[in-house]
Order: sequence, then structure tokens, then C-alpha cells
Amino acid sequence: MHIFEDHFLTPAMLVADRKRKENIAEYIIHMYQTEDLLRAYHFDIEDLRKNVIDHLPAEDRQAALQWYSDLARHMQEQGLEKGGHLAETQEQVKKLYGLHEQLLKSDQQYRQTYSKTAVHIRNSMDASGGTITNPVQAALNGVYGYLLLKLNGKTIDQEIMPAVNAFGDLLSYLSFRWREREH
Repeated sequence: MHIFEDHFLTPAMLVADRKRKENIAEYIIHMYQTEDLLRAYHFDIEDLRKNVIDHLPAEDRQAALQWYSDLARHMQEQGLEKGGHLAETQEQVKKLYGLHEQLLKSDQQYRQTYSKTAVHIRNSMDASGGTITNPVQAALNGVYGYLLLKLNGKTIDQEIMPAVNAFGDLLSYLSFRWREREH
């Protein structure tokens, strides 16, 4: 079951659905952020309702409550209380990786973009101690990590910016080609 089925689309859901259609990398990162939001509230939907959902327009609250509740339930069913990502989201990462593999064989511009990113991807995968072996996942994690630093008001070490920018370029190109393929 897709997480957007059988619900009215709230603003949060509309954002996720729009991102899924227009920029798959942004969608994946948005879902990672939503997962972390649910973890930050310890899956306490009542607390999430008071602090997040109740700030939505009144007409959107019930659907948002249902959407976040469903996501929380899916995460708990998949054992994602402490970390990890929804299987549905990771399936999109796998598909994006498949596109990456295809483009490496058939798209000169993508190969050039990837070659500028390859050293940063290798460094990221090495730093993971072998837990990350997918270059697309490494790029997604790099961008998401950067966004988390910004959201938490942390000082950004300018030495990481070449990697973040390279990851962003790679993911932008992949998302562009994904959108072409899907439409």
C-alpha cells in the first residue's frame, strides 16, 4: 500500500506527493525528515497533534492526523523506532539507483556529473564503515546530513560544501531524468 492512498491530501501530504512527482530526491529527503519528526515525538501522536498538526488549517487537521498516524504505524511495524527508513521510501532509493546504473552506461553528461561526485561518494561510503554501499544513498545522506545541521543551527564547516554541492548536482540530474522517465 502506498502511503498516500485512501486519504485526503493535507498540505504536508501535498508537499510530499508533489515532491515525489517532481523531484524524487527531494521526496526521499522529505520522507526522511518526516520519519525523524515522528521519532522526535517518540511516536506520540497526541503530542505531535498539539505541537504540529494543530497549527495547520482546521480543515486539514484530521487528514494530517491520519497521515502521520499511518506513517507512525508503518514505521513501528517495520521496527524503525530508533533509525532506518520506511521500506516504501527505500524502494524509491533502489529505483533511483537503477536509474543511476542505467545513466552511467548511456548518458555522457551524467557520467561527467558523477565523476565530479565520485570522490565525495567514496569518502562518504568509507566513513560509513561499510554500512552504505549505494552511491545514491551516500549522496542522499550527505544532503540530508547537511540539512539537519542547518535546521539545528549548527555551524557548517565550509570544507564539506564541495561534497554537499556535488551530491546536490548529482541528485538534481538524477531527479530531472527520473521526471522525464515518469512523464
